[in-house]
Amino acid sequence: MKSKKIPKPPDKGSSLLQYIGLGSQLMAALGLSVYIGIRADKKLKSETPLLVWILPLLVICVTIYKLVKETAKPNNGKEPSGS
Repeated sequence: MKSKKIPKPPDKGSSLLQYIGLGSQLMAALGLSVYIGIRADKKLKSETPLLVWILPLLVICVTIYKLVKETAKPNNGKEPSGS
């Protein structure tokens, strides 16, 4: 008699660590982009701190794009219906 293999439930600890890692990467990227923006604005001697605003905004947009792309369900090679 063959025994059935019961699938293991996903480990909640590993998914928690995954989200902690994503959050840490986002915070590090935002901090780095703000720092680079401050340095660039000082070097360019601009009166309005544009790069301090633009660089973190770009980081957030790219992060959201990557997150949506990674978490989207795969369509198993099927084309979406164009109805």
